[in-house]
Amino acid sequence: MKYVVVLGDGMADWKSDKLGGKTCLEAAQTPNLDKLAPISEAGLCKTVPDGLKPGSDVANMSVLGFDPLKYYTGRSPLEAVSMGIDLKPTDVTLRCNLVTLSEGGAFDEKIMKDYSAGEISTAEATELINFLKTHLDGDKFKLYAGISYRHCLVAANGVTGHELTPPHDIIDKPVTGHLPEGENAGVYLAMMKRSYDLLKDHPINAKRKAEGKNPANSIWLWGEGTKPALGCFEAQRNLTGAIISAVDLVRGLGMLAYMKIIDVAGATGDYNTDFEGKANAAADALLGGTDFVYLHMEAPDECGHHGDYAHKVYSIEQIDNKVIGTLLKRFKDAGEDFAMLVCPDHPTPCAIKTHVSEPVPYLLYTNKINLSNGAKRYTEAEAAATGEYVADGYRLIEKLLSIK
Repeated sequence: MKYVVVLGDGMADWKSDKLGGKTCLEAAQTPNLDKLAPISEAGLCKTVPDGLKPGSDVANMSVLGFDPLKYYTGRSPLEAVSMGIDLKPTDVTLRCNLVTLSEGGAFDEKIMKDYSAGEISTAEATELINFLKTHLDGDKFKLYAGISYRHCLVAANGVTGHELTPPHDIIDKPVTGHLPEGENAGVYLAMMKRSYDLLKDHPINAKRKAEGKNPANSIWLWGEGTKPALGCFEAQRNLTGAIISAVDLVRGLGMLAYMKIIDVAGATGDYNTDFEGKANAAADALLGGTDFVYLHMEAPDECGHHGDYAHKVYSIEQIDNKVIGTLLKRFKDAGEDFAMLVCPDHPTPCAIKTHVSEPVPYLLYTNKINLSNGAKRYTEAEAAATGEYVADGYRLIEKLLSIK
């Protein structure tokens, strides 16, 4: 038996008048999921434990089978590990976004216009971060360039316990009331302000503005943490495992669990990703000897953060057609038995452009037996109507792996 998780990040949503009173899952054309739902188990799963924020870090950790209440130490160390940063036990890491703040006025009064600086290219972002390094790096703090808008700051012999707001939580809102608080708050705020002064007139940003793109005119620090110790997935599950994702956070989870990281050319963290390429890479791995693949698509989440209903629906349709459709065909052609879990990590409602802690709908399918519990489609409402509920998100994977 082979096992695959198809994770549509942020795929769940709320009903919207913009979609005729439907959610994105309800509005999407999903013929493959429509075929699977009546012969699958559907239900709701609480992936974000009470007391933790509904980030993709906590939620993906849950779906991967690790209890966040036991293992979670922060978001940024997961990304730092994926970026190849050698973290010491005493290091504290912070996610460093390149963002677009409103121009003019005091820093404290600016508006968070775009948490991703218009999905800035990695080449542009790397040049900007390397420029900032010459001004901001020192013995205690060091910046590291990542992918697109996602970067990292490492504080040697650092401290945690700061109040740091994710920038995607305050889209189109003033930053007042959301600036750093805690022991190093003054230092972090000074770095953010200094970055604005350095970046606002940088040639890359001048060019971006001339092209009608959002400038990356500031850094924004959040998501602090220390390196966690997840333990080995294979040793715990007696299965070889692999991760496919374009997102450092999810890749970092896999690396900390000693899972294989599979790179896919053309894979991005947006709706322009190579959906079919990722699905074929997953099928190649599973049919080539790997027991379990965690196939992560970031696209629905990014669309949710931008309030982009149309492309979120499009992303769901691509997952149905090019991911699930491809997996079903590949396994049928190979004559291989497999079990598949389809779910988001958390909802990212387009209406509010950020994550919420509500339970997510899941679909559990295998080609071996009929698991039907009454769902007609894979939607939030149909999943809720079955009455099936997994209270501890990290146990959802046990439902998948119990299929033999």
